[in-house]
Formats: sequence, C-alpha cells, structure tokens
Amino acid sequence: MSEEIYGKISSDMDPLKKILKKVPGFKGYFERQNRRDSDKMLRDITADRLEEQWGRVSALQRDFISQGEIKYVDDLESAAIKIRTLADRVRRAPRGYAGIFDAVKINEEELGRLYTYDAALLDSVDEISRAIDNVEMSVGTDGLLASLRNLTAVAQDAVNNYNRRQEVIIGDVEL
Repeated sequence: MSEEIYGKISSDMDPLKKILKKVPGFKGYFERQNRRDSDKMLRDITADRLEEQWGRVSALQRDFISQGEIKYVDDLESAAIKIRTLADRVRRAPRGYAGIFDAVKINEEELGRLYTYDAALLDSVDEISRAIDNVEMSVGTDGLLASLRNLTAVAQDAVNNYNRRQEVIIGDVEL
C-alpha cells in the first residue's frame, strides 16, 4: 500500500514540477517532497482506520450499557481512549522532515525509513481490529474479560510503537 501511495503522488506532478525535476538539484527535492506528501497521506489513512476501530469500541460500549453490562464499559473505555488518542496523534504528527533552518535535518534515506515506519502502523491497526473482533466473539462467554484485557494491551502496544516515531525523527532509534 505504501508504494501505491508514493506512486500516485509521484505521478500527479503538474507540468512545472516535471520540468523543474530535470533541473540539477530539483529532482531530489521533488522526490523528498513526494515522500513527505505520501507519508502524510499514509498517516491520514492510518488515522481514519484507527477512528473506525474507535467507533467499533464505542458501539460495543453502547451495547454493554443497553444490555445492563455496565461492569465492562470501563474496560472498553481504557482501550477506546488509547485508540482515539493514537488516531489524533497520528493525524497531527509532524511531517517526516525538518525545515531548512531547523536543528533536526532528515535526509531522503531517513525519510524513507520514517515512511516505512509509518506504513508499519497499519499493521497495528489490523492487530487492534482483530482484538476487537475477539471481544465481539467473546461477548457472553467466560473469555470476555481476557479479550478485553488483550484489546487494551494491543492498543497500548500500538501507542508504545508510535511513541518510537519521534525517536526515529530525532535519531535516537534505528529502524
């Protein structure tokens, strides 16, 4: 999916950019800009998918309330907060580069690594989705509490993995 996004951004260049891309020095600039744009697009897609999962958890909470199963709502709320907060942070994350006068500079290789890191966030969304599926299948069984704890743990793991993104940007962590 990440290569598809980058390809779409690269192919959508206007004629001026196509001309300037042939000028020495500009080609690298436009490639970096395309990667930045595709990184942002990928993070928006990831945030949208996280918000979908948050909606699923919210629907489960409403179901529990309507069925009088109030004792499970707090367990779901913990996961819901983590998922919603992560979606907001992913959507509002700084783009994968620094401005020309900023102290932190990210070159094209680092930007590519950051893009790969952001693409891996989609895997976290899939894990969250599977954990929610497990909760839905466990309703009315003895495994419900375990599935709720698992959902919260998977959501926390996604948050922890995302927290490493900033470390990648400032260079404290190798990918």
